[in-house]
Amino acid sequence: MEKLNFQTKIVLGIQHVLAMFGATVLVPFLTGLNPSIALICAGVGTLIFHSVTKGIVPVFLGSSFAFIGATALVLKAQGIEILKGGIISAGLVYVVMSLVVLKFGVERIKSFFPPVVVGPIIMVIGLRLSPVALNMAGYSNNTFNTDSLIIALAVVITMISISILKKSFFRLVPILISVAVGYTIAYFMGDVDLTKISDARWIGLSDDAWVSFTAIPKFTLSGVLAIAPIALVVFIEHIGDITTNGAVVGKDFFKDPGIHRTLLGDGLATMAAGFLGGPANTTYGENTGVLAVTKVYDPAILRIAACIAIILGLIGKFGIILQTIPTAVMGGVSIILFGMIAAVGARTIVEAKLDFSHSRNLIIASLIFVLGIAIGDITIWGTVSLSGLALAAFVGIVLNKILPEDK
Repeated sequence: MEKLNFQTKIVLGIQHVLAMFGATVLVPFLTGLNPSIALICAGVGTLIFHSVTKGIVPVFLGSSFAFIGATALVLKAQGIEILKGGIISAGLVYVVMSLVVLKFGVERIKSFFPPVVVGPIIMVIGLRLSPVALNMAGYSNNTFNTDSLIIALAVVITMISISILKKSFFRLVPILISVAVGYTIAYFMGDVDLTKISDARWIGLSDDAWVSFTAIPKFTLSGVLAIAPIALVVFIEHIGDITTNGAVVGKDFFKDPGIHRTLLGDGLATMAAGFLGGPANTTYGENTGVLAVTKVYDPAILRIAACIAIILGLIGKFGIILQTIPTAVMGGVSIILFGMIAAVGARTIVEAKLDFSHSRNLIIASLIFVLGIAIGDITIWGTVSLSGLALAAFVGIVLNKILPEDK
């Protein structure tokens, strides 16, 4: 492949920013965090990841969807300081897992997270979030708000239309296009407030972003237990993402730089996001998709994209514009996105060819579903609570190890 000039690399970097943009910005909207800080954390996290992995893995890190439910709950109930402590703790779990993988090998660790555990847990994450999506789309007390319903439906129809296009770049950025369509419709319906934009500064964080940015992390048992265990589930997602990325590029990143390094990079990036006030980071399949389409695998382009994301996060007016996006627009996106998360869990089960005629598989999956969906949070003692998702994951992991295999 011919050597690319710097201008071309910048254009390709912008393309990677477009691919990750919708999903990365969506997470703070759903959780109550600041989208500008999320962009900065994505850029900083990507640069940290590349420094840890010798700069040879073409990966972009963005906001993780797995932490949405717990992040929103902790932020609302306990505040940004405790949320920061929980996210930092999740990053620390990644770091510990990287050391464990280095010591014992990835296969032994993966034995604790087989498809019969991971598949149902991923499904539970999506199903637990489904009421949130409908509420954002205007559904409350068994009725829909008419304006919100129209906007959300426009977003859903746009996403569906883009998804059936063949060999189009638009398929890489369906969220971005759908949000643009929904925003335009909402504007003409009078549901967009642009008054704050003129008062916003051009360079620098907005006042609310600065409050989140400067908050001092607090580590409480309830905050840590609510968020940190989710990193154990995302561990399998990380392995899948790195495997896919290596398959696209044609390199074995398990050997060089090693999965322990990619986990360490992910962990340090998430810890940095916690300190800065952003959502937990994870490797992004959207950007791997861009690699597959362009067949340009230069990791330097991903680092350029990271710098662009940081710059966008520091443009004050841009951050305020993001905050003017109506809730109904993000609700329309969430209806499909949260459903897709559940569908990914189902796909995990199908691809593993799990036989549910075996009582062992039925018991593990059924308990994960019931505990994970039915239980919101359990107060263990005092103010310490445990999420239903964390409890379901723990029960699934334990049962997988103690129930005998069907022969």
